[in-house]
Amino acid sequence: MAEIVRMPKLSDTMTEGVVAEWHKKVGDKVSEGDLLADIETDKATMEFESFYDGVLLHIGVAKGATAPVNDILAIIGKEGEDVQALLKDAGSAAPVEEVKKEPKKAEPVVEATPVVMPDPTPVKTEPAVAAVATSNGSTSGERVFASPLAKKMAAEKGINLSTVTGSGENHRIVKRDIENYQPAANGGSQIIYAAATGTESFTDVPNSQMRKAIAKALSASKFSAPHFYLKMEVDMDNAIAAREAINQQEGVKISFNDMVIKAVAMALRRHPKVNADWMGDFIRYNNHIHVGVAVAVEDGLVVPVVKYTDAKGIAQIGAEIKDLASRARDKKILPEEMQGGTFAVSNLGMYGIEDFTSIINPPNGCILSVGQIKQTPVVKNGQIVPGNVMKLSLSCDHRVVDGAVGSDFLRTLKELLENPVKMLV
Repeated sequence: MAEIVRMPKLSDTMTEGVVAEWHKKVGDKVSEGDLLADIETDKATMEFESFYDGVLLHIGVAKGATAPVNDILAIIGKEGEDVQALLKDAGSAAPVEEVKKEPKKAEPVVEATPVVMPDPTPVKTEPAVAAVATSNGSTSGERVFASPLAKKMAAEKGINLSTVTGSGENHRIVKRDIENYQPAANGGSQIIYAAATGTESFTDVPNSQMRKAIAKALSASKFSAPHFYLKMEVDMDNAIAAREAINQQEGVKISFNDMVIKAVAMALRRHPKVNADWMGDFIRYNNHIHVGVAVAVEDGLVVPVVKYTDAKGIAQIGAEIKDLASRARDKKILPEEMQGGTFAVSNLGMYGIEDFTSIINPPNGCILSVGQIKQTPVVKNGQIVPGNVMKLSLSCDHRVVDGAVGSDFLRTLKELLENPVKMLV
């Protein structure tokens, strides 16, 4: 008997999906576990495998088309089996491929027709531009617009007003134009040219499901959560030395971001009020620590989560982040690997950004922004010496975290990063 394959709910916030690609066509044999289609959700593009054996009898959502969760995606059954009764009972529309209609495609990229501006040519505007003077100082007879004071000063200085370009309204000659007047080197006329020309064009690109979800979630966060920001500088000299020593071990390679994540997890354990979520009617203080790490992907930003971060060593955290980030960029990450974070970290230091603030990832109460390590003069023991400084910025939802609580957390984080041996014991 034929089986209906429905649009899956691939994330907790997904309400509809887009078929990015079909890997099977009507009439193809399908086995359980075969890759059937790529589904674009609000968080990522996921591979969707078949749960049934048989032949693909019907495609209900064309490539590029959008369908709600639980809508008919496809039908798999025995070769030659009639699916019309099944579609009728399920209340489906006519089959996409069987009616021979052109599949609905994603909204195309629209490129505007270029508007070509004319070549630059000398222009004379009346009354905006003064008359053009000849080499002997006579004018073409057109009226010159100048203030009475400018006319008087020009007469006293023997300046031909037709050789002066006005800087006043509508190019009217004013006092400052006479005071700053410099005759042309060759005694010739002054010509005003039209503005620079070029081709105006633009490209409209439809927003992906992920971009729509990012816009919706972060707009809701920014406009509903009362953000405030706490900033602190960290001396990274000891962290640099510690990282070099750790990476000398065979098979070990950690980054400064890995050290930051470990320090964040340990600081959260000491300050549980920061490890909290705003749930509307109540605040949830999480006893477990799951740190989300912002990763840039082609369509936007995803936040894979390192579960039970405080129980893992720096090297283990680094390996897990590398794996999660790689699969996120390759669209292989699972929805559950991006859920459940209790705190988030966004690091733009590798892009040369020194200082920035992030929008809180709801329902979390905080997110940490990490800048680059910059060599700068610092004062140590009363002496100005070279130092390596990293700036941290903690975005807090004031409904969840107060200033003193966030400050204590940052102070502990600073202490751990400036004394990394404390993270190893």
